[in-house]
Amino acid sequence: MTFIFLLKACENWRRSRHGLSCLALLVLLIAVMPPHSRAEEQNPFLPAGTKEEGWPGVRGVHYDAHSPEIHLAESWPQAGPPVLWVKDLGQGYSAFVAQGDRVYTQAQTLQGQYVYCLDARTGKTLWEYRYDWPYELAGVYPGPRATPTLAGGRLLFAAPSGLVGCLDAVTGKLIWSRNVVTDFQGAGGTGFGYSCSPTVVGELVLLPVGGAGASLVALNLSDGKTVWAAGDQPASYSPAMPITRNGRQLVVGYLENSLVVHDLQTGELLIELEFSQGYDEHSAWPIYREPYLWIAAPFKSGSQLFEVPADLNQQSSLKQIWRSGTLSNDVLSSVLVDDQLYGFDIFDQQSKTQRPSRGKFRCIDFLTGQELWEQGSGRPERSNNDTSDEIGQAGMIVADGKLILLNERGELMLLRANPKQCEILARCSVLTGELTWTPPILHRGCVYVRNQSRAACIYVGEPALLPAGPATLTLEEIPQDHYYDWAGQILSVEPEYAFDIPSQAWLWDWFCWSAGLLLGSFILAAIPAYLVRSDRRLWTWTLSYRILAFVTGALGTTFISDWTQEFVFTWPLCLFIALEPVLATVQFRNVKTTSFWQDYFPLCCFLILFVLYYLLCRRLSLVFEWAFLAGPVGALPPGLWESRVKKNTWSKVIFCVLLKLVAFACFFASGVIVLWFKY
Repeated sequence: MTFIFLLKACENWRRSRHGLSCLALLVLLIAVMPPHSRAEEQNPFLPAGTKEEGWPGVRGVHYDAHSPEIHLAESWPQAGPPVLWVKDLGQGYSAFVAQGDRVYTQAQTLQGQYVYCLDARTGKTLWEYRYDWPYELAGVYPGPRATPTLAGGRLLFAAPSGLVGCLDAVTGKLIWSRNVVTDFQGAGGTGFGYSCSPTVVGELVLLPVGGAGASLVALNLSDGKTVWAAGDQPASYSPAMPITRNGRQLVVGYLENSLVVHDLQTGELLIELEFSQGYDEHSAWPIYREPYLWIAAPFKSGSQLFEVPADLNQQSSLKQIWRSGTLSNDVLSSVLVDDQLYGFDIFDQQSKTQRPSRGKFRCIDFLTGQELWEQGSGRPERSNNDTSDEIGQAGMIVADGKLILLNERGELMLLRANPKQCEILARCSVLTGELTWTPPILHRGCVYVRNQSRAACIYVGEPALLPAGPATLTLEEIPQDHYYDWAGQILSVEPEYAFDIPSQAWLWDWFCWSAGLLLGSFILAAIPAYLVRSDRRLWTWTLSYRILAFVTGALGTTFISDWTQEFVFTWPLCLFIALEPVLATVQFRNVKTTSFWQDYFPLCCFLILFVLYYLLCRRLSLVFEWAFLAGPVGALPPGLWESRVKKNTWSKVIFCVLLKLVAFACFFASGVIVLWFKY
């Protein structure tokens, strides 16, 4: 209406004799026009009269991944939708938030962790704020986990350490900060780093913490001081979620072992529903439609629907409507459209960092849990079936009767929200080459996506509404890495839980298989040694058994696991064999070096192998297997002794073989001791 009035004023100014007066009136109207009104008129993707609220939190305005935007394209060109910008950003799992002409996110570089404010149209950095050192820079899950939150001109962020800060959204200046993990003695249930995005309701900043007397806490938005803290349950990775029941404001905490409901203003614990004991990860957002609350969990736990009682003063329990093994959620959450839930039902015990998760994308009825359709093979565990045509685990946006998805493989997809069938309207590769668990957001007809390397802004609106500006890019111009499923080729059998400590039975099996391969290499190496002249036999035997042991140790994990259908880890044998030449060159007396290559080449090769071993374990999520990097400490004494025995008779050779087996046992035991002390 304001825009129409201004047009009429312009026309009056053109025709009127009092042009100057009308022009002055026009300038005055523009000056006093509320900022949000101007923003509304600049956003053709909102219905008439709808206030633009942007995308202030990880799940949007109403914590449900819904956007009011319309005029989205029904399909995309064969070359893909236009790309407004691409930016190398850095490590992290934080999604974007948006307001006006700015978008915000968190990421880390070698220098530290940052909050970034970018121009929404160009991707240009407007300001950045460094708040901490890098988190797990070379670990399995590097970088910040939480997504910042916009509220009242301020930007709230959370770091993996538990640091929570408040910045001025315009300038990036720090207003306040505090570490909730330290202040409330929390971190229970957040062993992978604090991951809960701040939730802001009015003047309250709500955060699960997991400390004694502080399962959930509420901080003051203006100064960060504690308003209330309540509960004694350990937290998890799902943020606090505000709901309203019968006019009363509440907050839901989806914690490690329980689901809790608190009074929003006072923090009073009203409902506590216990699920389990010990470690039980919960990362997915609940879904609430009064009076029903739906939750999903990973580890094949399925999902449940509850009814929140109308009078919580009279009834302090949730009524279970249904429970099903269908639609387990892990790091990416489902969405509710009309009376249907859409989401990825994960079959893996845990999402892997090295290959897409296994499962099916499903649509189920919200009130009954009945499955309406599914997409995907639901391939069994430990298989290498092709899933390139499957939707897979994906973050989702609901808008204009459609679902916009970004799956783990970096594919952007457009689906019709159709309870009768899976209707894929378009799909294209956007950020490939590595897996991403960061959900997309929608703002002014653009989808903002990112992975561990870069971020991109993709225009998904109707072509006629593409905003004027710099020339757009094509998907082919986005640097695309090729994803190769190394895990499927190398690990024929994987541990069911990547973060479970190897059992004593497993460790014993690994040692026996590795020692057997080493002993077999000693025996087989005698064949080529017998075939050469006598003065070359010892050298030939040594070289032969080292090659045999290294190769069988490298291949044993793949082929022995496939044969036994149990995860057998034999790679420590490769490290031990690479250590032997190093021990042979160690000198305890001051002797002039005869040759650089003779004295230092084995050490250089050994260090390179150590780095490759570490990187490969990291790539394949072999977390606890890193402990065998401590093996040289235990192998040093018997290894040095064996290397100085003169092998001039076969009896001494046999003695050295026994010493080598002892040295390998000490090597292996060093890794086990590290695991025992740390875990």
